[in-house]
Amino acid sequence: MRNFLGSLMGSLTALVIFFTGLCFVGLVMLIAMASAGKQDHTTSVRDGSYLHFQLDTNITDAPSQMEFGDLAGKPQESLQLRSAVAALESASADKRIAGLVLTGSLQADGYGSSFAALRELRAAIAAFRKAGKPVIAYLNDADTRDYYLASAASDVALDPYGMIVMPGLAARPTFYAGAFEKFGVGVQYTRVGKYKSAIEPFTRKDLSPENREQLATLLGDLWTNLLGEISESRGLSVKDLQSVADNEALLSAEAALRLKLIDRVLYRDQLIDELKKKTGVSSAKESFKQVSMVDYMKATDSGSASGGRIALVYAEGTIVDGEGERGEIGGVTFSRELRRLRQDDDVKAIVLRVNSPGGSASASEMIQRELRLAREVKPVVVSMGGYAASGGYWISAYSTRIFAEPTTITGSIGVFGLFFDVEKLAGNLGLSFDTVKTARHADVFTLTRPKTDAELQIIQKHVDWIYDQFVGKVAEARKLDVAAVREIAQGRVWSGSSALRLGLVDELGGLEAAIAHAGKLAKLGDKPSVVEYPRKKELAELLADLFGKFDSVQVREPGIADRLSQRLQREYALINSCNDPHGIYARLPVDLVIE
Repeated sequence: MRNFLGSLMGSLTALVIFFTGLCFVGLVMLIAMASAGKQDHTTSVRDGSYLHFQLDTNITDAPSQMEFGDLAGKPQESLQLRSAVAALESASADKRIAGLVLTGSLQADGYGSSFAALRELRAAIAAFRKAGKPVIAYLNDADTRDYYLASAASDVALDPYGMIVMPGLAARPTFYAGAFEKFGVGVQYTRVGKYKSAIEPFTRKDLSPENREQLATLLGDLWTNLLGEISESRGLSVKDLQSVADNEALLSAEAALRLKLIDRVLYRDQLIDELKKKTGVSSAKESFKQVSMVDYMKATDSGSASGGRIALVYAEGTIVDGEGERGEIGGVTFSRELRRLRQDDDVKAIVLRVNSPGGSASASEMIQRELRLAREVKPVVVSMGGYAASGGYWISAYSTRIFAEPTTITGSIGVFGLFFDVEKLAGNLGLSFDTVKTARHADVFTLTRPKTDAELQIIQKHVDWIYDQFVGKVAEARKLDVAAVREIAQGRVWSGSSALRLGLVDELGGLEAAIAHAGKLAKLGDKPSVVEYPRKKELAELLADLFGKFDSVQVREPGIADRLSQRLQREYALINSCNDPHGIYARLPVDLVIE
């Protein structure tokens, strides 16, 4: 019997190893085929085709290291802003492209699909229309982001049973203080800046008056910009659009047509039939002549550059100490890359695209140090995306010139320390702790007890010092009076429009404007060669990412429970990213989700 069980277990183990190896080889082959397919891919664009832009994706700043959807035959989960803008620019002059069709609904994930990114994409759509080609936007259930983009079209259509949801902008943070009290989790903090509200979710049960004030001003700036652009495109007054948001909010197709937010109401099959006629397709089994945005982007990819060039470096995500993980800006990793680019004589200028709420103060300083050194030998231009706040502003301050969008969230010049303890929670569970130490504050960073008043005073001194350094750096870099910087700092967030007025940025404009400016400074012209960083990953790195990706693949649209889980995961990730060795941060409020 023992031999039988031994043989059985041995056979099962061999089978597991065999199938694991088979899956691994299969994955390698899939990636290899995908890579080969990408290299050999040539998109055939028929004359008279429409460029089909399916918006069911997340618009990101940085390019994807690999599109996992390609392996599973699914739509791309993300689309790089710069590549999409370049494709629209190319298509506007491409004689084979007769027009543009927008369908679907944007997916906002992480720091993607921000209003700052959408503004640049919207400008590219408007330029396509200005080139004399029709732009048709077909909507089903459109939110504010979708409609903001679609309103740039020459023809906006809505499904008869569709809806436009445009109730305005809102920020609704989650507060944990009550739950922490109930479970026995202690929270202590130190901070500088009355508007530095990142600690509020853990210490309060509602917004402080200062936080409410800054959020109201910020959202008001963003909303005013959105209404202004929509009103210009649709020929409506800002007052009328505000009335729509205040009195309608959820608009049926009939109401949207009556209020002139759309041009017509029709079913999708009617649109397809119409486009078939326009593109000369008579077969009932065929759709209209079209090329997808993804395929057209691949066809217009300029490839790598050689010789004198601009390095476009993406700083997207939370700034963390150490190497950092995917979706984070690791101080060590990022500094190493900047150092290499500084020492590369073929790199004539650096454009830093920032889309970050900040994070670790020490990591932010490490990155800023490398950028300051780089600026001594070549131009360094910053393009701010959706977020360039707190640590995101810290790393931007010393650049040669700063570009921001009106809807960029920036500023937040402030510092805080946040500390948790589980002494009460542990006591409720029957756990206790004892300590042996060689000095009074040897266990100052323990989670097992709250900090003493003396320890908080020590930490506050360090927080004050970091804040003074932050303010001084901004004053020096931006050539502003220290007192003036203290007045606009205080941890307060500002829109890009307000930041321009306050002297925190130099110019309103998108990524391409920043690249063009860097090209002029480096004497490379308005259309310089650009190489993007971080680099594409090697096969082993891709496989590691692939296994992690498969663990979180969703096979359906998220429901209420899924969305709640995603929200909690986001909060956990933000808390988990707080890894500054001294517990001190220059970061945007922990949860500034604009709905």
